[in-house]
Amino acid sequence: MRIRGKAAAVVAAGAALVLLAGCTPRDTETSPTGDATFAPVELVDALPAGTTEVDEVTWALVEGEPRSLVPGADYNFVQPNLCTSLLTVQPDFSVAAGIAQNADWVDPVTFVIDIRPGVTFWDGSAVTPDDVVYSLERHHSDITSAFYGAFVLVAPENGIEVTGDNQVTVQFVAPDTTFRDALTGGAGAVLSKAVSEAQGDALGTSGGELMCAGPYKLESWTPGSEIVTVANEDYWDGAPLVKKLTYKFVPDGTTLTNALLEGEVDGAFNVAPASRDAFASSDSGQLVIGPSTASFSFGPTRETGAGVNPKIRQALSLAIDREQYIATVLHGLGQPQSTFVAPFSWSGAAAADVYQAGYDALEAPHVDLDAAKKLVEESGEDTSVPLRLAIPAGNKELSQTAAIVQSAASQIGLTIEIDERQAADFAAIFLPDPGPRESIDFVATTGYTETPGVLTYPQLFVLPPDQGGIFNWTGYANADVTAGVQAARTTPDANGAAEAYVGAQEVFAPDQLQVTLAGSYHTTFLGNDLTGVVTSVAAYASPWALRLGGK
Repeated sequence: MRIRGKAAAVVAAGAALVLLAGCTPRDTETSPTGDATFAPVELVDALPAGTTEVDEVTWALVEGEPRSLVPGADYNFVQPNLCTSLLTVQPDFSVAAGIAQNADWVDPVTFVIDIRPGVTFWDGSAVTPDDVVYSLERHHSDITSAFYGAFVLVAPENGIEVTGDNQVTVQFVAPDTTFRDALTGGAGAVLSKAVSEAQGDALGTSGGELMCAGPYKLESWTPGSEIVTVANEDYWDGAPLVKKLTYKFVPDGTTLTNALLEGEVDGAFNVAPASRDAFASSDSGQLVIGPSTASFSFGPTRETGAGVNPKIRQALSLAIDREQYIATVLHGLGQPQSTFVAPFSWSGAAAADVYQAGYDALEAPHVDLDAAKKLVEESGEDTSVPLRLAIPAGNKELSQTAAIVQSAASQIGLTIEIDERQAADFAAIFLPDPGPRESIDFVATTGYTETPGVLTYPQLFVLPPDQGGIFNWTGYANADVTAGVQAARTTPDANGAAEAYVGAQEVFAPDQLQVTLAGSYHTTFLGNDLTGVVTSVAAYASPWALRLGGK
């Protein structure tokens, strides 16, 4: 299960880029690997734009068939190419204009959105301020929306209003440093009000319609088989070079690897790290590794039992060799990470140096079995009682993760039992009903955020549930942390907000609310004749295929 933003969703190993012949990175940075036997890794956030038109590209979805193409109803790589947002997240995690030619604060509690003139939906109808208000209100007024958290400081009455022929104004009850970044993802995606209201519950499903303003139009959806999209020739930012982009559902990693190597599909994200060597020696395409916010971790699931004791979590962390983990599970496609918020999250922030300094001051993960054993003794927990760790059945990386945690626990006097759950049962762990969590102590996941900013992920774990802490299953409560996170959100000054967050992080990071095992990179495999794809974690939110084309 991958935890992201405001909701739980499935696992995804991240990625980084091995530079192969014919691959010229647009932007690279060297990153350490988990083992000296692996080749050095170069991180690439996007490949050079395509230069020639391509009739059709077939893209595989290892995540399987989407439940919906409505932004926020599901998380998949189809939706970002269909529904462009008011702002766009760039491959390097900076923010640029989108359907809004400008969207920013005019005072601490007033946010003005100026819609780009001439933007149309797929059917040629104009994107209007009413469509923007409708799209934003879908999240503001619906507590079940995955993006509801981005709107909690919007004024409850008349908070989102049309204020001009091409303008919408959002009023807040307090400043909100997270709102602008949120608009780069699904929270800012614009849908046609008329079509959406007419579709009702069928909106964006295989049996319904969808009307957006992205670079690709939805042509057909054959359940269990494929989704076909075609180029929007009137897209405001230029027509895509790939005229037909077909998505195939290939949820098995081994099957996907073979299909890519044999040329049956042209590309895919989140390809298996275990296939790294096979991809590197391929004649049909290249493995591209990009920066990501994703990380592998495990965390406690309930308010009782040994898992809720921070000393037990700290002990387990000290017993796990991160370098071995990265080498074994990620095949070198990751790096040690000191807390569950990855440095790439703030890479484009105005106060990036403040965030980085705070991160650098955290204790780096390391192995110390003696200290771990001492923590177990100090915990006062009954070590004869096994701890249960839940993982999704059939997931190779998380199965390996569980085995490593189990082995580490045995070295410090703890016993871990592995609880493999089928997809629906595993997904139920992350729903509000605590029942599925009562028989387990920990759950192993990967988590990521698809838009810039540091608060989206930690507030899910550190805040009280009524303030957005939907994964705060242990009842974690620290007044300093709550105050710091809230101050980081409501302080307009970028440096002041960053300093407030760093102060909170200094307290919550040692509590190991998620025992972070490694940051993982964003892996992409692309056929040799193609280029132009976004290869960073920004692909989750941006129209990643807009510049895809032939070399």
